[in-house]
Amino acid sequence: MLKGAIHSIKNWDQPLDSTIMRKLFKKITLFMAIAAMTFLSRYALKQKSFYIMNILIWNSLHPRTHYDPEISRLIESVPSATFSAKTVLRQGNGILFMETTDRMEPPPLVLCAIESAARVYPDRPVVFFMKGLGDIMTEEDEKRTRKRFPVLSSFHNIYFFPLKLNKLFNNTPLMEWFEEVNPKKERYWTHVSSDACRFAMMWKYGGIYMDSDIISIRPIPHDHFLAAEHSKSTSSSVYGLSPFHNLTWLFMEDFAQNYRGDLWGHQGPKLFTRIVVKLCGMPEFTTIDDLMCVNLPYLHPRRFYPLSYESWKKYFEVWENFPTFDNSYALHLWNYMNNEGKTMVPGSNTLAEQLFQKQCPNTYNYILKNNL
Repeated sequence: MLKGAIHSIKNWDQPLDSTIMRKLFKKITLFMAIAAMTFLSRYALKQKSFYIMNILIWNSLHPRTHYDPEISRLIESVPSATFSAKTVLRQGNGILFMETTDRMEPPPLVLCAIESAARVYPDRPVVFFMKGLGDIMTEEDEKRTRKRFPVLSSFHNIYFFPLKLNKLFNNTPLMEWFEEVNPKKERYWTHVSSDACRFAMMWKYGGIYMDSDIISIRPIPHDHFLAAEHSKSTSSSVYGLSPFHNLTWLFMEDFAQNYRGDLWGHQGPKLFTRIVVKLCGMPEFTTIDDLMCVNLPYLHPRRFYPLSYESWKKYFEVWENFPTFDNSYALHLWNYMNNEGKTMVPGSNTLAEQLFQKQCPNTYNYILKNNL
């Protein structure tokens, strides 16, 4: 474009009318505008990278005394150079599961939970974070990892990534707690670390978090929600929020400031309940309709807990009539209560078997074939 304009100027022995002059002026102006925009864009990108680098250097040289959600957002917004959970979950619509032990052979209930979610949410990424996994840097790494789990390998929307606590907690209120806590002295370390991870995952990725003993049966019609476990307690087993949601920050601050690892549930359902009570009191259900809390749907206990924890054994009993669970989106099977080691047994005709057959047939057939 500019070359043509210069060529026209060189021919100054020929008369130029006003039309040619206007066209020439437009070409030169357009070229200069594009050049200026390119320079400014590159300058802005360099400034942002410089600012972020300064933050990282400052954080490495100074103890953390204050956590700024805006700084965390800025750092997390830097594009990832490798294939990672960040790229897969970039739209904030993932279904999140995790394994906080080094176990690399998920039991049938965990496989069923993940498979059922993949079937119910075919257009959303279902990610299983596993502490025992090594680094996954490329898409090929993830595909090779997926082959280690043949029951789930055929689902295009299931992904596996390592769960690295120090990286996950970085730039959150949980980092200082994590640096000070001694896992060997913690009575409920597997559970409190799981409580912390779900908050950090929700902060950085957003989406819907589910415990790995929850079998999905139909889509949850909300992306942002909290759920009641029963009339006086808020669930920590399933909830949904967008990335960098202010409520998640409140959860993490409460976790770090009021940590009591010696009390079962203090960092889980009791923490959720504490925050809900502060924000909107304890919602009271008078019907099976959902309520609202700080502009978030607060879902009725039947949505995920049609069988309360006192009735967990009913999942492993024979029912005369299979319940439809019309008012439920998923079913929590209370695995922590299952200290008797009850499992789904093919041919038992229990409620659990019927759920496996219907919601996770791959898992069911794998158990049947391998006599598990």
